[in-house]
Amino acid sequence: MSTTARPTADVVVIGGGLEGCAAARALTARGVTDVLIVERATVGSGGTGKSSGVVRCHYGVSSLAAMAARSLQTFEHAEEVLGADVGFHQTGYVVGVGPEDVDAFAASLDDQRAVGVKTEDVDHREVQRLWPVADLEPFAAFAFEPRGGYGDAYQTAQAFAGAARRAGARLRQGTTVTAIRTAGDRVTGVELADGTVVATGTVVLAAGPWSVPLLAAQGIELPLTPHREQIVLVDPGQPLGPVPVFSDLVSLQYIRPEGGPESRGQLLFGNSDLSVLEPADPDRYANRASPDAVEVAVEKVGTRLPGLADPAVASTYAGCYDVTPDFNPVISRTGLDGLVVAAGFSGHGYKISPAVGRLVADLVVDGASSDPDIPAEDFRLSRFAEGAPLTSPHPYVGAGQMR
Repeated sequence: MSTTARPTADVVVIGGGLEGCAAARALTARGVTDVLIVERATVGSGGTGKSSGVVRCHYGVSSLAAMAARSLQTFEHAEEVLGADVGFHQTGYVVGVGPEDVDAFAASLDDQRAVGVKTEDVDHREVQRLWPVADLEPFAAFAFEPRGGYGDAYQTAQAFAGAARRAGARLRQGTTVTAIRTAGDRVTGVELADGTVVATGTVVLAAGPWSVPLLAAQGIELPLTPHREQIVLVDPGQPLGPVPVFSDLVSLQYIRPEGGPESRGQLLFGNSDLSVLEPADPDRYANRASPDAVEVAVEKVGTRLPGLADPAVASTYAGCYDVTPDFNPVISRTGLDGLVVAAGFSGHGYKISPAVGRLVADLVVDGASSDPDIPAEDFRLSRFAEGAPLTSPHPYVGAGQMR
């Protein structure tokens, strides 16, 4: 009589998006190669595929700035580190603030430099050279990160998944995890939609908003709001040359080229004002910007880039952020032994993803972060129940979500 062995893995990663695949790759780099990634659809098919892919280190929270700075090397050397192109365009990144934020801006830049961020104070004349079609009069201070830019989150997730698989990890796509199995206060496995149970002592839950019900079934609250984020693509009507990413903290928008910086291309406009969220069902939401959102974008474009000769809306789309109450991620062990959560990235996930993977691997292998500039305590899930949100010591007026 033959029997079928029960499937097992040392670590099961739930979610084949950017963070889950980054975690799997980092685990294999730490020598944990019996890793199974379980993805309900295909790699990068959730929020990852809608990411704007901006790469910047400008954060008021030092640990986030450090994560972004550490992640840059992966983007810059992706083919060497991951064995694949991730679509990274190192155009540079410029950020500007109004008069009310000058002091907070200067203090934040000092904190960023202390954790290794390469950022330069630049004046109006230099930014005007970088963005000749922009109206810069309302800005009081600027900084420029020459190593910043933008990449392709879908390509990056695929690159992480490929690197993890070459090191021994396995991937199951089209497979839904319906429950995390436990015995007492520790993880024992995951149950799949077909009834199969994969035995494991460690689960990394990186399923974005879909993480919430899996945790709730274990009595663990993960406070996330799926927020519909709307993107507008504009044909500038003229070649602009290699413009950098522009974070406009006066009008609360960000602008980046779409396509290679050498092409005429389109411009991608995103909203930086998250003071009012638009809750959404991550499985059922409108994949186009609303007329109101397009009108707001057109107004902001016209105000900030009056030098465009004949701009026109080319297309729109929408995606979902998984937003926490403090707009910062949860990368944390939990009350269940063997369960680590990486979710709630609130729009920051792409630029810090390599460092997220490393922190998750540190938590699985060592139980603590290996980088003193990135303390795991900052991202603990319990901070919400403790009333201790992770916030910048130098908040910007009207742009508090620029964390």
